[in-house]
Amino acid sequence: MASALIKNVTDATFEADVLQSAQPVLIDYWAEWCGPCKAMRPILDEFKHAIGDRATVIKVDVDRNPGAAQAYQVQGVPTIAIFKNGRIVWRRSGVQSASQLQAALEPFL
Repeated sequence: MASALIKNVTDATFEADVLQSAQPVLIDYWAEWCGPCKAMRPILDEFKHAIGDRATVIKVDVDRNPGAAQAYQVQGVPTIAIFKNGRIVWRRSGVQSASQLQAALEPFL
């Protein structure tokens, strides 16, 4: 479960919440059964507190929302992507630190 600052997005809300967002969006593609995904939860909370309202942080459960994962060829979890103006501008697989995420996001703020 995401914190109150991190929104869970579904296939139905992906376009509005991600592709039409006016600010950069960091997405964590994850699954409930994924151990490394669980390790990302506190990292994402730390990251969101650090960046504040300058970007949106979203989680997409790939098992419940296969459309959002398939559309961007997400084959492993966790996969972290940054969207700006409806396009992926940065993407990595595996656990990333909060500082790595901040460094990746900075050029797009």
